Amino acid sequence: MTIPTSTALITGASSGIGEAIARQLAAHGANLILVARSERKLQVLAEDLTRQYGIRAEVIAIDLSHPDAGKLLQDEVTARGLHVDLLVNNAGFGGFSEFARQDQAEIGEMIAVNIMALTDLTRRFLPAMLERGRGRVLNVASTAGFIPGPLMAVYYATKAYVLSFSEAVNEELRGTGLSVTALCPGPVDTGFQDAATLNESKLMTGVTRLAMLDVETVARIGVEAMLRGQGVAVAGLANKVQVSAFRLLPRAAAARIIAGVQARREE
Repeated sequence: MTIPTSTALITGASSGIGEAIARQLAAHGANLILVARSERKLQVLAEDLTRQYGIRAEVIAIDLSHPDAGKLLQDEVTARGLHVDLLVNNAGFGGFSEFARQDQAEIGEMIAVNIMALTDLTRRFLPAMLERGRGRVLNVASTAGFIPGPLMAVYYATKAYVLSFSEAVNEELRGTGLSVTALCPGPVDTGFQDAATLNESKLMTGVTRLAMLDVETVARIGVEAMLRGQGVAVAGLANKVQVSAFRLLPRAAAARIIAGVQARREE
């Protein structure tokens, strides 16, 4: 699928992987619908990309944790006379905590954004893609989706959902000319670690930090995989090796290893 003349809707576009994907797609000539909570950040990005690449960049500020966010977003896209050829479900966040102590409001919001919004938006925009006979969906999952994640139990579980959901719908689309790609990065050098308080964890020390990929590399891998119609794209050789190794282990053993790796530094 070619990018020029296509319109891409990107959630979580104001920073990190979402912003990097927006820049990659703009560089290839795609028009953009940039979605996030911060209208100010989106406007700055839209103006930059329009000036640099001559593309059209629309801004829609919305909080995807709200139950009616998907409908409101779809209605706004329709009201502006736009259609979506490329859907990038990137919005998401994590939290570092023992599950029994994790804030319940945070848990609900995490599930709403990481799972409900992603599913809802895919369901809303996929039928029109099928009618046109062209389209791609890129869901940002994680290597966390392959394993259980003590101390980030809900986050890991949401990414397991994204991975499984993406693979299943991608198979349903076989032969249609459409595809769903699950992008699975490991730790990435973004603000995610600070937001998730992951810097308290042993995970963010030593080898893990050295093996981190930058957002531009992760975005490029994701965009290229999406355009190829690839089902799953694990970003980076080290992450591919890790995922393969964990698949050979019993789930209980994998959980114990992750619990040790993610333990708080002071322990």
